[in-house]
Amino acid sequence: MNIFNFDEQQIPLDEWIQTFVDWLVANYRDIFQLIKAPVEWSLNGLEWLFATLPPWVVILLFAVAAWRFAGKRVTLFTLLTFLLIGYLGLWEDTMTTLSMVICSVVFCAVAGIPLGIMAGRSDRFEMILRPFLDAMQTTPAFVYLVPVVMLFSIGTVSGILATIVFALPPIIRLTSLGIRQVHPELVEAALAFGATNWQVLRKVQFPLAMPSIMAGLNQTIMMALSMVVIAALIGAGGLGNPVVQGLNTLEIGMATVGGLAIVLLAMVLDRITQGIGKK
Repeated sequence: MNIFNFDEQQIPLDEWIQTFVDWLVANYRDIFQLIKAPVEWSLNGLEWLFATLPPWVVILLFAVAAWRFAGKRVTLFTLLTFLLIGYLGLWEDTMTTLSMVICSVVFCAVAGIPLGIMAGRSDRFEMILRPFLDAMQTTPAFVYLVPVVMLFSIGTVSGILATIVFALPPIIRLTSLGIRQVHPELVEAALAFGATNWQVLRKVQFPLAMPSIMAGLNQTIMMALSMVVIAALIGAGGLGNPVVQGLNTLEIGMATVGGLAIVLLAMVLDRITQGIGKK
């Protein structure tokens, strides 16, 4: 047998994966709908909030956050950005995108920070976790859009779940890095004074790791925003819609305006979260 005859000897991995996903959909759809529920409730609450608040209130809230954490220049930039987005007719799409990003980042933080702390305090746990994080970061987003749609159906919630998978690794990695960078002598001193492991984590490691954790949160926000256009392909809505519509109809103006709004929104969120990290 010629083991190098690749035309006749092939591993049907694609068929195995298809069979496995079909089996999951047929037997565990209720469980996946249960997983979907908290994300759906959170998103609906945020969308209702941003739809209810008048635009000037939203602009004022972001301007105050920019003033408090990032200074006068970022405040002026934030005001001009939101006014420009409103005058471009993209206010509702921007509020949908903000709801998606905030919802994704909250779930990433809730899951990622504890996992990062565990990875920072245990070499074995980090060794087990690392291949999964590598796979999540390097697998093209289009690859796992298909199983996400099959398991959770199309729509904004599926877009958020795909975004969570894509944006989760940075906050885990940087939280772990921050915990590991705390000087061992500080931990030993706390233990020598009778602190428990929980007190060492809460009063020594976590506060000292905070700049690294905030950097991870910043990266998670940026990666969540980068998924806006891809998530729009499965009906997620938001600022990805004009970009996708512009590509489909070859209307370069519509696509550019949508892309410009995403870039400006990313810059505002980046500057504010960087400012929070420095504080």
